[in-house]
Amino acid sequence: MKKSTKTALAVTAVVVVGLGVTAAVAGPAFYRDVIVGEPDAAPTVSVTPGATTVDVSQASGDWSIGDGSSAGYRVDEVLNGTDVTVVGSTDEVTGTVTVDGTTITAATVTVDVASIATDSANRDGYFRDDAMEAGTYPTATFTLTQPIDAAVPADGEVASVEATGDLTMHGVTQSVTVDLQAALSGDGVQVSGSIPVTFSDYGVDAPNFGFVQVEDAGSVEFLVAATPAG
Repeated sequence: MKKSTKTALAVTAVVVVGLGVTAAVAGPAFYRDVIVGEPDAAPTVSVTPGATTVDVSQASGDWSIGDGSSAGYRVDEVLNGTDVTVVGSTDEVTGTVTVDGTTITAATVTVDVASIATDSANRDGYFRDDAMEAGTYPTATFTLTQPIDAAVPADGEVASVEATGDLTMHGVTQSVTVDLQAALSGDGVQVSGSIPVTFSDYGVDAPNFGFVQVEDAGSVEFLVAATPAG
């Protein structure tokens, strides 16, 4: 997978019989437009000029990833012939980043797979226990494998960079390259991106229950918030 997160990160979508019953009663289009509604937008950096308190001259060193971060997945499913977009996310995201001058030399982002949630507890249970086997593979990780040479974005601006690393989920590791957006925010930096993935490449079977079929391709989405450690 040459251009395959959340980060990020973890990921597939599944639908169980309970959703099919709802759709059968209300109709797939009604289910999509009224019950599910418009899918949440992909996470992205927010820029507020003058709102940052981080000293960019002290960027070198270790940074911690935590509060303000999120990661998850986006995938399409076909429900009785009607396309529905499913989005799952979690804020249980941790990690570290090492900066040397204007170069990011190392980074690891870890996502708690079991906490990824959608609008359906039934779907989430199947995703957690059957698809992702979170009891055996509790986390998904992204580990940077090539340094990133990029200047720290100026206050109020968004910088675009490319990162190459290993995305591991469901016990399978694939090399991926992802376009990132970065911006100063509060006392740290926000970084967002989306990684296209094919679930079967990670040993995850997209379910097909006849009345509903989940696409094998989707994306990992993430927003990482990092602050200087200590």
